[in-house]
Amino acid sequence: MSPPARARTFWQSLAFACAGVRHALHSQRNVRIHFGIAAVAVIAGFALRISRAEWAVVVALIALVIGLELLNTAIEALVDLASPTFHPLAKTAKDTAAGAILLVALGSAVAGLIIFLPRLWQLLF
Repeated sequence: MSPPARARTFWQSLAFACAGVRHALHSQRNVRIHFGIAAVAVIAGFALRISRAEWAVVVALIALVIGLELLNTAIEALVDLASPTFHPLAKTAKDTAAGAILLVALGSAVAGLIIFLPRLWQLLF
């Protein structure tokens, strides 16, 4: 087996990174869910005219959640490669990575409620 290709230019690095995102989008249900929720948050942000500071928070949290989801995908792949059969430490690594995403996703949901609920409340009542 030949060693993996190494990027010689910035554009090759970018292409490899995009390939990783594409792979995760095609193979990981939760990545697709997070991208869908991100799209809804962006549409809601435009519709509700959130402030620049609120946009900064929304964009940062979207990047954090999706970035962690991609990192979780990489950790799962590495664990599966290193431990193709069940091992308690492999389970711990996978569960802990998933737990990190859960905490950030929950925190992001709370931040989203803080940003969007007052505007939705004004719109409806």
